[in-house]
Amino acid sequence: QVRLVESGGDSEQVGGNLTLSCAVSGDTLDRLCIGWFRQSPGKEREGVAAMGLYGKKTYADFLMGRSTIFQMSRKNTMYLQMKNLKPEDTGVYYCAANSGGACFRSGPLISSTYNSWGQGTQVTVTS
Repeated sequence: QVRLVESGGDSEQVGGNLTLSCAVSGDTLDRLCIGWFRQSPGKEREGVAAMGLYGKKTYADFLMGRSTIFQMSRKNTMYLQMKNLKPEDTGVYYCAANSGGACFRSGPLISSTYNSWGQGTQVTVTS
């Protein structure tokens, strides 16, 4: 069973940067599709970024150019770097996983694509 643990959430000022981590156990990143999602106050959970098989990356339009998803295989950890933070980036950020093929069969930024979820990490952007 895949287990995911997020960390790195913090309170950051507008324009600042944060890098979130998702430590994965139970399988290796090269066999998985990993997605980052966020849930902001009063809003539904939305996909932020994902990495599928062969390193294929997908980003939500609202974070295009301000985020980078990358992995460190030796740590079996996926990261989400966010730059130039805005107040609307505030929310709980989750990472999620499924087998690598899942992202080909379904959208990588759709929550139903994934069957394993972390507990989330809080990001707060203040002005």
